[in-house]
Amino acid sequence: MSDLEKLPTIESLQGINSASGSQHSLSYDTQKTAVAFDQEIPNEQASRQKPQTLLSEAPDGGMRAWLAVFAAALVTFSTFGFSNSWGVFQAYYEENLLLHTPPSTIAWIGSTQYALTYLPSLVTGRLFDLGYFKIPFFAASCVLVACTFLTAECTQFWQLFLTQGIGLGMGCGFVFSPAIVIVSQWFSKRRGLALSATTLGAALGSIVFPVAAQNLIPLIGFRWTVRVFGLMLMAAMGTANIFLKRRLPPVNVRGGLFNLKAFRNKAYSTYCVSGLVILLGLYTELTYISVSAVAIGVSKDFSFYIIAIANAASAFGRVSSGLLGDKIGALNTMAIFTAITGITTIAWPFAKDEPQLIAIATIHGFSIGAYITLYSASAVAMGKMEDAGRRVGMFMSIIGLGGIAGPPISGAISTTTGGFAAAGYYAGGSIIFGVALLLVAQYLHLGRLWGKF
Repeated sequence: MSDLEKLPTIESLQGINSASGSQHSLSYDTQKTAVAFDQEIPNEQASRQKPQTLLSEAPDGGMRAWLAVFAAALVTFSTFGFSNSWGVFQAYYEENLLLHTPPSTIAWIGSTQYALTYLPSLVTGRLFDLGYFKIPFFAASCVLVACTFLTAECTQFWQLFLTQGIGLGMGCGFVFSPAIVIVSQWFSKRRGLALSATTLGAALGSIVFPVAAQNLIPLIGFRWTVRVFGLMLMAAMGTANIFLKRRLPPVNVRGGLFNLKAFRNKAYSTYCVSGLVILLGLYTELTYISVSAVAIGVSKDFSFYIIAIANAASAFGRVSSGLLGDKIGALNTMAIFTAITGITTIAWPFAKDEPQLIAIATIHGFSIGAYITLYSASAVAMGKMEDAGRRVGMFMSIIGLGGIAGPPISGAISTTTGGFAAAGYYAGGSIIFGVALLLVAQYLHLGRLWGKF
């Protein structure tokens, strides 16, 4: 009998996944053909594959698993690493390209890019569960690179909004969510460590892009600097397309793009609301810190490095939060670190000189990485693995609404009040309220405020 004749139907896979205890009863042939179905392991290798392909197990290491982490790190480098450098573009556009455009209007470009890194996850998560990964991932990679090159040619707000805001944001959104779910497939007990290693790519990108911009713009100009960024993204995403491979076969779980039944879980629903509230304030400081630095007398040349300093500190925060998350729980770790983020967001506008601003930026950068590193781990843990893509996608799409509204709201508050103090209170208050909701979600899930899951 050929492998195609032995290929299990979607219905049979669905039945296997949903039956209690039946995961360990997959036959040897079913394991072999189910893995070969997604072409992640060739048939001749599948014949030697141990039963680690079962849905309830994960290797938690090995060459294939760490290559997936490496590839996902390149994805976060190209998505959040680039997006987190928006403060550089905000400052440049305010002072040069869009001199007569209000800061709150310019911020819509960055906030749209942030939000669209999350919003398409509703679609990509469902497509991933159904097995559509490689082609959408490659197409989105091409869009991401192309829109970066097009940004270099833009001279007006509407052009930048379409290319850098919508186009680049959509490209980021269609590659980020599947990469995170794939890492979660390869790791279970060490998932926090794996996810923190993945987000180191974002931290590296958040350092490289601002420093490169500061040094390249005076030498080769803004247009060629952005083209260099496009070449960097082309190399990173090209490598990610080669090495990023799923472990589990696709499964057609019931429901459409949006699984309303998931919201019957009060813990998951509260967790989604907490994410929405946190994102209303999470990116405010990184968006406006360069502008606020110049306002208190920091040189324009050094103001670009403030973002790089914050993002360098986030690299240590991401690793620390990942290791701590494996020991005390992802949600506990997020609550601690994100509360610190809220406090530093409130304190940021009150920095009076360069040393104070550097200190606040360093603490803020260290703490902010925890939420981005671990939020998917808790969403994955609140349901079955075979539906993880859709569940994470729904969560990310919901919190993306906070990402798109947060920075413009902060910008409007700043413009109205003539300073950043009120914006800091708004953004920091939103983050701290979101942390309180995180603890409520944990209580609903575990029956106690402090616990590990």
